[in-house]
Amino acid sequence: MTAVVTDAGSGDVLMLAHMNAEALARTIETREAHFYSRSRGKLWKKGEDSGHVQTVVEMRVDCDQDAVLLKVRVAGTGASCHTGRISCFYRSIPLGSAPSGELKLDFIGDAKLFDPAKVYKQP
Repeated sequence: MTAVVTDAGSGDVLMLAHMNAEALARTIETREAHFYSRSRGKLWKKGEDSGHVQTVVEMRVDCDQDAVLLKVRVAGTGASCHTGRISCFYRSIPLGSAPSGELKLDFIGDAKLFDPAKVYKQP
């Protein structure tokens, strides 16, 4: 299922991820966000490498029960994005005209709070 993660204090959207039954169960049990990585094909606890663990304050499910909303507090620097930023949603799409050729995105987010190359292990 789709999981939307927001900051429990500000309400800002931090990230979007996916959960399988095991990730959902572990999140409910531990009160720490767990997700299923489709690209890696495995369960992962948010912050297990970076230290930016997401403590779940509240969970809600949508009307169709196929998406979940997690309201969290983030440990460490407060960054939730693997790029080192607070939110994964740090670029906007200009509206009002049809794109011709390559779409240029506008940077609207905060600066990086950490250097991903120093935090994440490279395979």
